[in-house]
Amino acid sequence: MKTLLVVCVVLSGCLLAAGCTGQEAAPSAETVVIGIGPWGTAYASGYVVKDVLEEAGYTVEMKFVDIGVVFQGVADGSLDCYLDAWVPSCHEQYMAKYGDRFETLGYNMEGTRIGMVVPSYVPVDSIADLPEYVDEFDGKIISIEPGSGTVRMSEEGLDVYDLEGYEVVTGSEVGMLAELKGAVQNEEWIVVTLWTPHWAFTRWDITYLDDPELLYGPEEYIATIARFGLEEDNPGAYGILERFHWEPADMEYVMYKVDQEGLSDEEAAADWIENNRDKVDVWLGNA
Repeated sequence: MKTLLVVCVVLSGCLLAAGCTGQEAAPSAETVVIGIGPWGTAYASGYVVKDVLEEAGYTVEMKFVDIGVVFQGVADGSLDCYLDAWVPSCHEQYMAKYGDRFETLGYNMEGTRIGMVVPSYVPVDSIADLPEYVDEFDGKIISIEPGSGTVRMSEEGLDVYDLEGYEVVTGSEVGMLAELKGAVQNEEWIVVTLWTPHWAFTRWDITYLDDPELLYGPEEYIATIARFGLEEDNPGAYGILERFHWEPADMEYVMYKVDQEGLSDEEAAADWIENNRDKVDVWLGNA
């Protein structure tokens, strides 16, 4: 299940951090090394693209690391690519720090979003209304891993929206979803940070709070980033990565298969590919 996998990812990020440094040589042309951050979106895109690259004849290695290490790894060349860079807001600090040391190939997904979310039975419509309901929410905004862009923006929101009495509770995506599940089952008040695409919107009747100050930005995009030199070293793989583009519904399908139907990441990716050969053929340059 994804619960165990993501917990392992967080731990492995600490163990692998030392391995993704400038001391590593760039991967060979026959092997493509994909960085995988600790979220379901990174898993979904990573495993799908892994299968497509392997279909094209490449050996694919996946490195499961924390988000900061992913950007550092692409910048120093120890990772070939990362497929889950949220721009312009969520991963702003990593793009500012490392963005001039790797290539942004373009957006692989539009129509994404990040924000604060509540169950539909909670009679609150806007983040601006939260100061009136500190007690009902127990002064907690349940979020994900510390150091993530989502947490950074949410903590900034405490000042932007004058959320005195609130704290942003960090932990993990898994922990946040467990809190949300428990609250919904008992019809309790809860506000969490979430994003689109995510299977949670299919599982539960939940809704975004309005964000009049655009704390989380007007709209997010997911970009593919690649190390400098990849196009020259491996033009075939580079072309696949450059053509990789899909829709939020595609990613949600893969995530739902894993988290709610119990498929492995590999099985969910293979299932999606089998049912979407038209898109895959475009990525492969066969269309």
